[in-house]
Formats: sequence, C-alpha cells, structure tokens
Amino acid sequence: MRRQLASDNYAGVCPEAMAALADANRLHADSYGEDPWTAEAADHVRRVLDADCQVFFVFNGTAANALALASLCAPYHGVLAHEAAHLETDECGAPELFSGGAKVLTLRGAAGKLWPADVERAVRARSDLHYRKLRAVSVAQSTESGTLYTPAELQALAAATHALGLKLHLDGARFANAVAALGVAPRELSSQAGVDVMSFGLTKDGLAAGEAVVFFDRTLAADFEYRCKQAGQLASKMRFITAPWTAMLRDGAWLTRARHANAMAAELAARLRAVPGVSLVHPVEANALFVRFPAGVPEKLWARGWHFYDFAVVGGMRLMCAWDTQLEDVDAFVADLRAALG
Repeated sequence: MRRQLASDNYAGVCPEAMAALADANRLHADSYGEDPWTAEAADHVRRVLDADCQVFFVFNGTAANALALASLCAPYHGVLAHEAAHLETDECGAPELFSGGAKVLTLRGAAGKLWPADVERAVRARSDLHYRKLRAVSVAQSTESGTLYTPAELQALAAATHALGLKLHLDGARFANAVAALGVAPRELSSQAGVDVMSFGLTKDGLAAGEAVVFFDRTLAADFEYRCKQAGQLASKMRFITAPWTAMLRDGAWLTRARHANAMAAELAARLRAVPGVSLVHPVEANALFVRFPAGVPEKLWARGWHFYDFAVVGGMRLMCAWDTQLEDVDAFVADLRAALG
C-alpha cells in the first residue's frame, strides 16, 4: 500500500525506534519490566517532562486512558469529556469497564475543547445522590478536532477543575505534535499546567506500540501496577515496548518526527485552501485536517485508492499526516482531488 492520509497509525516504525528494537533483541534480559531499558525509558520520560512523576508502560492508548481514569474513579463516579473525545467515541466502553462502572459524561465545546465555564456548568447542574458523583475531567492534546490547548488554556481549565474538587486527565496520544507545534517546554502542557495524570503516546510518532501512563500526582498511582497486570497490560518482554521510548526521547527524535508531520499537514492545508469548493472545518494546528469536499468527490478519491475517514462527530473528512508523509504524497493527493473535481 502506498503512503496514505487516513491515519498516522498507518505509518510504519521510524528508524530510531526500529534500531532500538534490534538493540534490545541482541541479548537476554529480565522480564516483566525488570530490565534496564524500562528503567531508562521511565527516566527519560521524567527528564523530558521535567517532573518527578511515576511512569507505567502499557500496550496502547485505549488501555492508557481506561486504566488512568480507573485509577481516579470509583464505579459511581463520572468523567467529563468532550463529545468527540476518543475515550467516548472510539474505546468501546473501556473506561467504564476498567473503572467498574464510572461513566463518561460528554459536553460540547468550541474547537473540540472543553472550557472552564463548560466544566463549571456541568458540575453545578447536579450534585444530588441520584446522579453520578463527578470526579475527573479528561481532555485531549491535540484534540479530536486537531486543535491545541495553549498552556494558558490548560492552566485555566486545570484551575477550574481543581477548584471544583476534580482531577484532570490528559489524553496525550499526539502530545508530541502539540509540543512541537506550540514550541513550548513539555512541562508547560503537563505538570506545570496542572495535569494530574497523562496518557503519553508515541505510537503516532513512529513507535510500533506502547504508551506511557504518567502520574504527576504520585498518590493517584497506588497499586496501579496491579491494574496493569489484571488488565493484561504487563508485557512479559517489556523491553520491546520501552527501548524505543529511550531512542525517541534521548536526542529529540520524538519532536523532530512530530514537527515533520505537522509541517506536512500545514503544506496540505495550504494546497487545499487553493482548491475551489474545498474548505477546512477547523484550524490546522497539528497534523490533522478536517475537510469538506463537494458532493461525490470523496467517493472518487476512494476509487482512486486514497484512504481517509468521514468524521461526522467532528465534521468533515479527516486527513492525517504522519512522520513519514512526503511532499510527493501531498502533490499526488491534490492532483487526484483536482481530477475528481473535473
């Protein structure tokens, strides 16, 4: 299959991560995370985030989100999230399952974001015994609309969340793209912004698998290793999950790869704005675009072999650039788009 614009999950493993896998494969090592690669990877996460945080590694983002929220919630709790949040629309009820019944309660918010006033309204609306006891707010960075929270916006949201007695969870599946796009220190979008627990992903950035659950409030991590084990998230050969993390974080490859994906998305956006009848639904701030095409055009592009998704909950068709997207891919897509338009 040629390189596609459907998802950054389509892309393969980047060279830095692949080399790390080969290195970890040379010798025997202790199992279940007792190996030196896992300890080193956790140290690099702490260094990059500039925080004395507790770090756990799991297989994927759904597990990271679900188990992180389960660590915050009892079965009677509620979690506020945007109506387009991945943990609500694409995780098959995993947060509810692993928390034993805590419910995701969705809110609308402009630009794919939740705002302090949205959260406060939801908390003030009901607090009686017959309703869910609200416990956490979960936001994504970048959002499911491809937009970004600035450090100031996150700080304001965290302040409101904490003032209401709730905890703040950050779904950072594309955290690298956000840090690269905003040009800020990672701590400004995590611990310094008031995030309590983060799902930190690099799979979209070039890893084969593996996400980190990062507790900035270490008290929330009590017995988390047991949650991972019970959920089938403790890798027996953990070094193959964690060695690529060190390779990506050590010399900044995680941001280099993310900057490239963002730059390709910006280039594609510029090309699309020049095509009559095509419009962008949301600002292009990271590596995702949401596009409205004239009727019949998506079908013609699909027939030409392009893969992309209709994201009705966000609006428009989603195009996603990855660490390996090239200018020739952008050229080819736009050429086929113009042909489809006649």
